[in-house]
Amino acid sequence: MKRIFLLSLLTAISVMAFSQTKILLTIGEKTMTATLVDNAATQELKALLEKGPISIQMSDYGGFEKVGAFPQSFTTSNSQITTEPGDIMLYQGNNMVIFYGANSWSYTRLGKIDGANAENIRQFLGNGDISLTISLTSSAGVARISNEGKKSDTVFDLNGNPIKSQPLSPGIYIVNGKKTLIKD
Repeated sequence: MKRIFLLSLLTAISVMAFSQTKILLTIGEKTMTATLVDNAATQELKALLEKGPISIQMSDYGGFEKVGAFPQSFTTSNSQITTEPGDIMLYQGNNMVIFYGANSWSYTRLGKIDGANAENIRQFLGNGDISLTISLTSSAGVARISNEGKKSDTVFDLNGNPIKSQPLSPGIYIVNGKKTLIKD
């Protein structure tokens, strides 16, 4: 019973870690990662980023944020939020806002820049207008699952390495392009 509980707990933790989505934010030669929250807007953003990176022209606004328009609108779930440096918000459904200061307004939370503080965010964002490129990455080492050219019975670990030994030990694997839990 104890083993089943521990296996269930580890599986839940692994699935939660696997489901966290990281994005790369690039300005010129500088790159930072951000972790997205899970909501309708970020699901739509992830679907857009799966097609490839996007670039957003951003400008300073109010001395505490950079703002730029996404190429499309996303579903909003606005609430009153007081922001911190590194917060990434959706404003009016189609504007990305990255904060280097604080503000209180009605936003849809998208995520937060990893390891953010006021100094490193200001340094990263710089002064004036910027071109920000956003791309998708995965915190689990698997950014995209493709079964093209592979035998349908090929099994991969979460790092994308093929598994040759059978039977499989308990754990999470990619089988036929889908995450699969193997139990005892």
